[in-house]
Amino acid sequence: MAPFADYLFERDRTENEREPKMNTLTIRRASAADDLAVRRLASLDSAFPPTGDVLLAEMGDELWAALSVDTGHAVADPFRPSGDLVDLLRFRAERVTAETATRGRVLARMLPRAA
Repeated sequence: MAPFADYLFERDRTENEREPKMNTLTIRRASAADDLAVRRLASLDSAFPPTGDVLLAEMGDELWAALSVDTGHAVADPFRPSGDLVDLLRFRAERVTAETATRGRVLARMLPRAA
């Protein structure tokens, strides 16, 4: 996990060497506006783009990895240490799936049964 951690605390060479610049990691759901970026990432990875409900991992403002919550298919930037990000996306996808299942059970208990 060291190469990925290096990107989180990338040093800005133009500023004071004692103050590392923090890169921001964002995990979010993809929207229609992300379609081109996801397809570009899949092309870099020589894979098909993920379909359905897709989670994205961005470092700063750059897309590094994407994962389909529905199928588990992931694509990542092969030129960056993005393997750990795919693991984080898989973990988040499991949580999203569990939350959705829990909401369905709660809703089913709240609605009256049809005769």
